[in-house]
Amino acid sequence: CDRRRNQLMTIAKAAEFEVRLARTQAELHAAQRLRYDVFVTELGAGGSLVDHDNRLEVDQYDDFVDHLLLIDRKTAQTVGVYRLIRRCMATRAGGFYSENEYDLTALKSSGREILELGRSCLHPSYRGGIAMHQLWAGLASYVAQHQIEILFGVASFHGTQADALAEPLALLHHAYLAPPELRVTALPKARQRMDLIPADTLNRRQAMVQMPSLIKAYLRLGGCVGEGAFIDHDFNTTDVLLMLDTARLSERQAKIYSGQPA
Repeated sequence: CDRRRNQLMTIAKAAEFEVRLARTQAELHAAQRLRYDVFVTELGAGGSLVDHDNRLEVDQYDDFVDHLLLIDRKTAQTVGVYRLIRRCMATRAGGFYSENEYDLTALKSSGREILELGRSCLHPSYRGGIAMHQLWAGLASYVAQHQIEILFGVASFHGTQADALAEPLALLHHAYLAPPELRVTALPKARQRMDLIPADTLNRRQAMVQMPSLIKAYLRLGGCVGEGAFIDHDFNTTDVLLMLDTARLSERQAKIYSGQPA
C-alpha cells in the first residue's frame, strides 16, 4: 500500500483537465477547501474536525488515503475530488469511513478487492458537463491499476426527513437491494427503513425523478444498495450505501464508467 509511488502518477490528461492524486499538503488542502465549499457552505454539513477559519472540510481519514483531483489546466484550480480508501489504507486509518454508518462484514469478508469512494464533489461551475466524466476516467484507471473488484461508499440525499424521501428510498429497497452475500446493513443507532411505500403502489417514475444524479449514475452502471438508510445529522443528509461490482459491467457500461463514448 505504497501511497508515495501512487502520488507520482498522473492518471489522465485532456485538453481541459488533468486527473491525478494529491501529492503535497497544499494539494490536499485544495481538495479539503473544495469539500468545504460544497458540503459545508452549500449543503450545510458540519463535524468536529471541520476547520472553519481556513475553510477546510477535514476528518480523521484524510492523512491515510488517496485523494483524486480533477484540475482545470487553464487555472490550475482543483475543481473535482474523490477520496479513495483501499483495504490496506483502512487498516491504518482505523477502518473505512462507511463503518461509522454500516456494518460492512459481508463486504469485507467477501474475499474480493474493495475500494471505498467518498467525498465526491465538483465545483458548481463544472457540473453538467464533461468534468465528471473526466473524473470517472481517472477513477477507472485507479481501479484498473489496483485490480479493484467492488466499489462502495455512502451516497446522500439532502435532508434528514425520511417521509420526504419515501419514494426514492422505497425504489432503492424494492428494485436495487444488494444480493445477500454482499448486503451490508445500516447501524441501529441511526437506521432508517427504506421500504416506506409498498412496491405495488410505488410511483417508480416519480421516485427516479427525486433520485440524486450521482446515485442514478451508479444505478445505470448496475449498482445496488445495502439494507436500510442512515440519518447523518452532522452532514444534514440521509445516506445509502452504494456498491458496484466491476465484473458485472457490460461493455457499454464500462465505456460510460471510463469516460469513453458509449
